[in-house]
Amino acid sequence: MIWCAYIKIEGNVVVVHSISARALRGLSLSLALILGGCGGGGSSGGGGGGGTVTPPSSTAAAPTVATSAQQNGAVIVSLSSVTAGASIYYTVDGSTPTTSSQRYEAPFLVAANVTVKALATVVGLSASSVTSQAFAPSIAANTLVWSDEFTNAGASPIAPNAAIWGYDTGNSGFGNHELETYCAANSSTSPCDSANPNIYVGTDGLLHIVARKPSAGVYTSARLKTQGLFSFQYGRLEVRARVPEAQGFWPAVWAMGNNINTVNWPASGEQDILERVNGPTSPDTNNGSVHGTGFTGVNLGAVYNFGPGDSAGFWHTYGMIWKPGSVAYYIDDPAHPYTTFTTTSLAGLPGAVWPFDAGQSNFILMNLAVGGDWPGAPDGTTPFPSEMQVDYVRLYTN
Repeated sequence: MIWCAYIKIEGNVVVVHSISARALRGLSLSLALILGGCGGGGSSGGGGGGGTVTPPSSTAAAPTVATSAQQNGAVIVSLSSVTAGASIYYTVDGSTPTTSSQRYEAPFLVAANVTVKALATVVGLSASSVTSQAFAPSIAANTLVWSDEFTNAGASPIAPNAAIWGYDTGNSGFGNHELETYCAANSSTSPCDSANPNIYVGTDGLLHIVARKPSAGVYTSARLKTQGLFSFQYGRLEVRARVPEAQGFWPAVWAMGNNINTVNWPASGEQDILERVNGPTSPDTNNGSVHGTGFTGVNLGAVYNFGPGDSAGFWHTYGMIWKPGSVAYYIDDPAHPYTTFTTTSLAGLPGAVWPFDAGQSNFILMNLAVGGDWPGAPDGTTPFPSEMQVDYVRLYTN
């Protein structure tokens, strides 16, 4: 068979085709231009001096699996396909993936014995064959497998690790009528000011998220996230932090599903690990909650009361233990969670769907909001600048 390449004008679109030389003879030359001639099939008569044109593949290329070593035997897995525009669907439970499986959105941590299977699809082509790779790290429970320690050995502040953290930016209100403009690291887009950053890793080895008031009624802060860069499914996530307490402040550490791009919120699930608003109370508190379809707002949440003389303004470790069928929260002591939510917690909530075992991995967010529906606006007692400080973010096996 002799193959040719040609361009055809279809409306206002230029389309490149591959076609057999025999079929090409039936085209109107006013509509087609031969590119590089024809060739192949062992024939010398179709030439025009062009090389052989390989007919396009009718099947998407199978995904490839790449790994990056982490701590104590864990790896970060990345999936890719050389087929342009391909979507990758995958499973981690050994089942055969379909287009109803989780769509790959970001590298994910593997710290358990699992088999990753993946296929690629693209419009106009058949789905690829399934790529399969087994992992057997056999890591003991309560082992540290990933962390960001916010290390800075230099003499000046630096931006957070760009391989881990990205940013939400702007002043859209973020669904809560928040008042701040979120700024990325080193941003100089007004009202952000790189000389007075809202997010940096200091020489003290701490992450600083700073709320500022550059002018009357104008507030800036930061909201960083691992979305698209790092994610995890199950494990014990722990963050050591201290937060500012004043009217209008709303610090938070939380996680959401990578599948937010396909199923939207709240079907993607939300896990709120650290969350509090406004000034200190007696007793001082932290709120831990989960959200999903049919249970948003105050449906599934618990309040942790700090002891006498203690508050969220001091250093504490805020933790989440995520297992199949359950999400538990603790402060300072993982052996004693202050609340645990399970699939049975949805009883009595019409239309509620547990979103945390759908096969997706979750990404991490940390932010210091200013104003919004829950805390209300800052007032004359609210000090600016104020900051939320984070010592580390760590992930352990269950």
